[in-house]
Order: sequence, then C-alpha cells, then structure tokens
Amino acid sequence: MTEVSSLTGRLLVATPALADPNFERAVVLLLDHDEEGSLGVVLNRPTPVDVGDILEGWADLAGEPGVVFQGGPVSLDSALGVAVVPGEPGADSTPLGWRRVHGAIGLVDLEAPPELLASAVGSLRIFAGYAGWGPGQLEDELVEGAWYVVESEPGDVSSPAPERLWREVLRRQRNELAMVATYPDDPSLN
Repeated sequence: MTEVSSLTGRLLVATPALADPNFERAVVLLLDHDEEGSLGVVLNRPTPVDVGDILEGWADLAGEPGVVFQGGPVSLDSALGVAVVPGEPGADSTPLGWRRVHGAIGLVDLEAPPELLASAVGSLRIFAGYAGWGPGQLEDELVEGAWYVVESEPGDVSSPAPERLWREVLRRQRNELAMVATYPDDPSLN
C-alpha cells in the first residue's frame, strides 16, 4: 500500500463540478486524514438550531452565528466541537478538554465541563454530523477533480458569514483558484 500524505488541518473546497448536494459549494476542514480514511466537518452549513437548544452549557462559548452547523451527512445525531485556542502550539498551552488538530485548531471534548475551556477558547463551533471517507476514497475524489485542497486559517472555523466562506477561501488563493471564486451559482444564466 502506498503511504498517504496527511491532509489533516487543510481545507477541501468543492469544485463547481461537484454534483453531490451534500457538498455543493462546501468548505470542509479535515480533522483526520490517514491511510484508514478521512474525517472532516463542513464549515459553511449553518442550521436554524441554536447551540443552547442542544448543548446549553456550550452556548456562551459558541461564535456568531450561535447555531449548530451541519458538519456532513454522517451521524447527524452526534455532535463535534471544533475550537480555536490562540497562542503558540506547546504542551503548556493545551487546555484540558481540547485536542490539537492543526495549529490553533482543535477538537473539544463536549463531555467536559465548558468552564474548563472558557478562558482558553477563542472561538467554538458545534457540528451535527461529519463528512467521512473510507480508505482511498478521498484520494479518488481528488484525482477526479471534485475538490481543491488549500491551507486553512483559524478564522475559517469561526467565520461570522459562513454563507460567503466558499468564495472567501477561494478568493484569498494566490493562483488561478482565486478566479474560481467568481464562478456563478448557475452558469446557465450567463
């Protein structure tokens, strides 16, 4: 088996050609990527459900908009917390109840008391469900041209305007991908 270069912490940005309605114009943060598969959350699918309605104790730490996001089509009845903890990566700066994924971005133990993280968390998003790929499945989709892979920034997790995230992520690229940000929602109307 060939070794898989980890994309953990990077963003998958759906190409305009991606036809799956679960991922149309999606921006996915990869939380785990190795030879056993991949797991991520869709950053730009807010739901109308307030975080306080589902996880009352975490509502005060959730960034705006303070709603639950649909993280993907898998396990919609489960919740994942993704938080940014500002500061330099280091053992002494890792708060209890938080596991670093990439840089300042990490997973929150939603079973832990929110008070453990309250002073450390810069922003928090709660996701219902996740996006998952089996071994080699994401690599096949990348070869097929379904996704652009770009670097993530901590602000992507807490974008106050998630409906604009797809265009914003593409626009900040320093290559031809910046042009894709102008791709119309419905090219037949062009």
